[in-house]
Amino acid sequence: MSNTIGVPRPTLRRLPLYYRRLRQVAENDITIISSEELGKSVGSSAVQVRKDLSYLPEVGRAGIGYDVLSLAAYLEEYLGLVNDKEAVLVGVGNLGRALALYPGFKDYGLQIVALFDNDPAKIGRKVGAHRILRIEKLTNLCQRLHIQMGVITVSPHAAQEVADAMIAGGIRVIWNFAPCQIKAPTDVTVKNEDLATELATLSHNITRLKMDKRTSRNSDI
Repeated sequence: MSNTIGVPRPTLRRLPLYYRRLRQVAENDITIISSEELGKSVGSSAVQVRKDLSYLPEVGRAGIGYDVLSLAAYLEEYLGLVNDKEAVLVGVGNLGRALALYPGFKDYGLQIVALFDNDPAKIGRKVGAHRILRIEKLTNLCQRLHIQMGVITVSPHAAQEVADAMIAGGIRVIWNFAPCQIKAPTDVTVKNEDLATELATLSHNITRLKMDKRTSRNSDI
């Protein structure tokens, strides 16, 4: 099976959206889907869908469309969704708890197997099926269980130290929700989720919409 080397990052971000739509239509016993229908459901054009899927082996036929089950099965393997991936999460605040309890990760083969925090009041408490462990146990546990992925939901001043402990434990993929940039070796992949920046962008869009409506009303006077 091909890996994702050479596939543009925007395409990689859209492939899971196509997969999710394929699963939805499969539940309704739909067997064939066109590039136009697939694109419309995720906000892409038919041209974009065909371009994205052109990076994969041919799975559809011109004028007929894509076989829903075949394409979904291929994307599962291509994106690594058929292989269970274990992760640890550090920082069991509101966001950390929400991520730890989110059931949708199972659809993508992700399982959070351990939770860590440095707050004595949280140590030993359960979130779902897992008890919160002391942060001092992080590196050793990752080494023993060969964990490859870590999720960071701590304050920005603690994020780098947590990342360093994860990397020392053998983790090679970090999903960082702390509002800061993490430094890591070149063989470690870091995905930063800057929620504050996203919120600022949404806030700007709301403000712009209000201004457009105000301008439109003034022009009608």
